[in-house]
Formats: sequence, C-alpha cells, structure tokens
Amino acid sequence: QVQLIESGGGLVQAGGSLRLSCTGSGRTWSTYNMGWFRQAPGKEREFVGVIRRSTTTTLYADSVKGRFTISRDNAKNTVYLQMDSLTPEDTAVYYCAAGTQVLSAVRDSGMYAFWGQGTQVTVSS
Repeated sequence: QVQLIESGGGLVQAGGSLRLSCTGSGRTWSTYNMGWFRQAPGKEREFVGVIRRSTTTTLYADSVKGRFTISRDNAKNTVYLQMDSLTPEDTAVYYCAAGTQVLSAVRDSGMYAFWGQGTQVTVSS
C-alpha cells in the first residue's frame, strides 16, 4: 500500500512557475512509476507525464513538453513536477499516481494503483 500526498499548488500568473511535490509512504517507493495527471473542470483526467521506476526515464504529454519537468528523489520518497511558462490552459487539479505498469501503459490512468488527493493549480491571464 502506498499513500501519496501532493503539495505546492496555488495561484500563479501566466508565464510563471510552480513546483508540485508528491511524497509517498512505503519502502518500495523506487519500484513504482510515478505519473502526473490533471483534470480541469468539465474535462476528463489527462496524462501530464511520468517518471519510470527503474531508469528514471521521463515521458510527457505534447501539451507540456518543454515546459514541465518531472524528477524524483527516492531517498525522500518524493517526486516533483516543475512547471514553467504556465498558461491559463494549465489550470486544473493535479494528481500524482503510482503504478508498476509497462512502458506502453504509462499514459493510461487506469493502470495506476495509488493516487494522491490532488492539488489545485490556477493560472491567471
């Protein structure tokens, strides 16, 4: 069982930056792929990016590629989502999630076993 807690959300102006953190419990933290998803009002939850468990390879949605960066510190059981050049379209609740799926399934929210409670990010124009 893994419990995840996100932090770092808030209100920021367009063009600004935020860093979200996701801290988890459990001694097997490093064995999980750690994904970030977001859900805007009236929209489905969408994949933002993932950092893989063993190689720390990262993958990103096209909409955030080049602006968002995911990193992890296994010693602290924490994964980070650095968000730069934010736009109002990035406004959403952001969730971190843990899973052990293969590479081909990392964009599928249904393949993640554990989820955080979410943190609100609001970008003003």
